[in-house]
Amino acid sequence: MTTTRIKSVAIIGAGTMGPGMAAVFATHSYDTRLMDISETVMEKAKATVEVVYNVLLSEGFLTEEQIAKGRQNLRFTMSQAEAVDGVDLVIEAIPEKLDLKHRFYKEVETQVGKDTILASNTSGLPITELAKVCRYPGRVIGMHWSNPPHIIPVIEIIQGDETSDEAREILWEVTEDIEMVPVHVKRDIAGFIENRVLYAVMRECLHLLDEGIATAEDIDTVVKWGIGYKLAVIGPMELLDMAGLDIYHSVASYLNADLSNEAGVSARVQEKVKSGELGLKTGKGLFGYTPESIPPLMQKRMKRLLGTKKILADWLQ
Repeated sequence: MTTTRIKSVAIIGAGTMGPGMAAVFATHSYDTRLMDISETVMEKAKATVEVVYNVLLSEGFLTEEQIAKGRQNLRFTMSQAEAVDGVDLVIEAIPEKLDLKHRFYKEVETQVGKDTILASNTSGLPITELAKVCRYPGRVIGMHWSNPPHIIPVIEIIQGDETSDEAREILWEVTEDIEMVPVHVKRDIAGFIENRVLYAVMRECLHLLDEGIATAEDIDTVVKWGIGYKLAVIGPMELLDMAGLDIYHSVASYLNADLSNEAGVSARVQEKVKSGELGLKTGKGLFGYTPESIPPLMQKRMKRLLGTKKILADWLQ
C-alpha cells in the first residue's frame, strides 16, 4: 500500500524514461497508467517494462510477488484523457520541445481536477516557463529522474517561481515512498543540479580529447576509477573539506583559468552529429559498436550499476 496522499499516477510519454518510471510506481502499489500516442512506442514500452522487471528480479531488487503486483497496477493506454482521468499525479515525459510541452499543459488542465499535481521530467527546461500557460501554476513542478530511472535512485524536485510548497512536500513524500532519493532544487535554473555538473565534466573531457591530451578510453578510465569512484561515496562538497579548502584555493587559483570555458558545443561532437555518428543508436559515435555488441554491453552496464547500488544501499538509508 502507498503511504502518501498520492494513490494514482499517469505517466505521459512511453519512450526512454516512461517504462522504467511506470515500473517503479506500479511495484510500489500505485495505480499507474502509462500513455503514448505511438502504437510502436507503446508496444516497445510493454516489452521494456518486462525487461525492467526481469533485471530487478535477477539482481534481488524485486520479488515475484512485487512483479505480479506491478503488472496488476500498471495500465497501458493511447488515450491521454483515459490516462489522466481521476489521477492524483501526472508526470510528463514527452520530447524536450517547449511548444509541445506548452500544448500538453494547456490540454491536460482541462482533463484533471485543480488539485492534481502536474510534474515534468524535463532534463532542464525551466519549470516556471512550463507553468506560464497554466491556470493553476502552483501545482506545476519538476520531477527529474536520472536514466535509467529504475536503477539510479536520485530524483530532483524543482520548484518554479509559482510552485507551491505543498506540491513540493507531496512530491518529496512520494519520492521517498517509492524508495528513491529526493533532492530539492530551490531555484529554477537550466539543467538543474545533475545536468549542470555532468555537462561541466563532459565539456572538460571533450576538451581534453580535442586537445589530444589523452584518448577517449583513458579519459573514461580516469573518470570511472578516480573521480567517479570517490564521488560515489564522498560528494564534491565533502571532498573539498576532506582535501582542505586551502589546497583547493591554491590549485584553483591557477587551474581554473586553464579549464575549458567553451560556450558552444565541441567541434568534434558537431562533426559527429553532422555525419550521423550519434553513438549507440547508430553504431558509431566517440566509440564504434556492432549491432551484436550493444545488447550484452547494455546488460553488463545495468548489472554493474545494480551491483554498485547494492553496495551503496545501506549508506543511503
